[in-house]
This record gives sequence, structure tokens and C-alpha cells, in this order.
Amino acid sequence: MLTGKNFIGNKLSSLGNVTFQTFNPELNKNNNQIFYEASDDEILESVNLAKIAFESYKKTTPKERSKFLNSIADELVAVSDNLLQVYCSETGLPAGRSRGELKRTIGQLRSFADLALDGSWVEASIDTAIPDREPIPKPDLRKMMIPLGPIVVFGASNFPLAYSTAGGDTASALAAGCPVIVKSHPMHAGTGEIVSGAIISAVKKNNMPNGVFSNLNSRDINVGVQLVNHTNVKAIGFTGSLKGGRSIYDLASKRDIPIPVFAEMGSTNPIIIMPDKIKNDYQELAVKFAKSITVGSGQFCTNPGMIISIKGSEMDRFIECLKLEINKI
Repeated sequence: MLTGKNFIGNKLSSLGNVTFQTFNPELNKNNNQIFYEASDDEILESVNLAKIAFESYKKTTPKERSKFLNSIADELVAVSDNLLQVYCSETGLPAGRSRGELKRTIGQLRSFADLALDGSWVEASIDTAIPDREPIPKPDLRKMMIPLGPIVVFGASNFPLAYSTAGGDTASALAAGCPVIVKSHPMHAGTGEIVSGAIISAVKKNNMPNGVFSNLNSRDINVGVQLVNHTNVKAIGFTGSLKGGRSIYDLASKRDIPIPVFAEMGSTNPIIIMPDKIKNDYQELAVKFAKSITVGSGQFCTNPGMIISIKGSEMDRFIECLKLEINKI
């Protein structure tokens, strides 16, 4: 059952006055559940909890983190029926797509669980000393990757599972020993709440520190801006538009101590068609382009976004043929 509340660490909270609803594109109406946008106090509390949690979570063993990530995957399986029902109501996407994306998300979590256990990601380097080297001794140099601190992850609009609450950014941060604060995407806040509940269940079952995960609802930029600007946030994970990603990057780079922004931005994907190809194979191309453009209801960031060719009758003929093929789908 949905509550519409934020997860501030292990606690459900709804202190804010701003509310919103998700939209069902298949029924062309709002879903019933009311969601509460995170208040300033809730934002601060989530970051403070993450900072405190980091001190103990960064000391967890690879085995403990691996078990934690696998436990999250198990919890998602346990709530899959309700999760996929809400997913479809917020996206309008078919059940097959929802099941495929959930399987992918679970696979990502288990892959990062394996990587955490493997330990190779720390890229440990040991360059031993040569104390009797002439003319001066060679020092002992050792290097390895260490967790940065609390990470903010922005949920993506077109992948409510694989690139959002428990997606690759969250899985990688948790595997590395970093607490995560998710700025949930307003288009699938219900999906995000169910996934967050699964993560919190895993937190409790594995005795992970309160604050290692939080989920904040928001329909505008205020929550995200506050999170990016907070001094206790040490990195950002973002998947989305070029405009949104650049805005986050600019904010992060203007901080007194800039932080890294790991971003996948934009989806223009220009395709160049040579004159002979568009002249001789326009019908075949139109069929292929129509399928590629509309896959996943047009929500795949890898689909063609710009077609470049020589202006003329061949291009016009191809465009008309493409229109017909898209209308058939």
C-alpha cells in the first residue's frame, strides 16, 4: 500500500505542505495517491543521517555490502506484483516491459554485489620502498579507491526501475560504501516508494545504519538544488536531459568545494543517411526507423532523434513513408 510519504532514513515522513499526483497515460488521468514533497527540514535530516551513517557504513566489509545488495534484490522480488502494477499505472508501458526492466534492475544489483565481494574495484596499487636506492631512497607508495561519502541520485523519467531508485547509480554507490539519497522522479513516485520500502527492509534485515538510504519526493527543482548545494553531499548521479544535467553540474562546480557529477545527459542520437541509401532503400529504412523510434513507447534514450540527409524529393519520399509506418504501430 502506498503512503505518499518520504523515506527519511528508515522513517516515513510527510512534513511538507506541497503535494502532487502521478499521471496514468493509459487512462489519461491522475492516479489517486497523493504524494508529499520533501520539506526543508526533511532534506536536512536525510543528509545529516547519511553523514552519520557513512562513518559506519564505509567500514562494512565487502561480504556485508554484497549480502546487503543481494538482499535488496530479494526484497524487490518479494514485492514484484504490487511494484509492477504501480509501475504500469504510472508509465502506461506494457507488463512485458515492466517485467523486463525489473529483471534488469535485479541483475544490476546482483552484479554489483558480486563486484563488491570481488574487491577489484578498489584498484589497489602497491609500490614498495627501496630504502637503499641511490642517490635517494625510494618511498613506499600505496593507493586504493575509497568511498566518497553521501551520494545524491536523481531518478530518470524513462526507466523507473533500472535508472532510478535502485538502479545502477544507487547500486554502485552502495557497493562502494556510500550512503544514498534518492531525489525521486515525480512521474513515478509510487514506483519509487515501493522500491524504497524494499531497500529499507533490506537495511533493517542486514543491520545497516539508519540513513544509509533515503528517498525524497519532489515535483520541482527546489529539493534537488538544496541537495546538490549541501556540503555533506559528496557526489551526484544523474540520468536525464542535457538541460537538467548541465544545471546540476553547474551547481556542483560552483560549490566552495566542487563535487563530481556522474551524468548521462541527452538523447538526440543523430543518424546520417547517405543519398544512394535513401534513394534505393527508403521503404526498408522507414520500417526500421519506425520500429526504433517507437520502441518502449518512444522512451528509449537510444532511439533516433535526428535524421540528417540531403534535402530533396528522395528525402521527402522517405519522410512520408516513415509517417505511414509510424501510424501503423
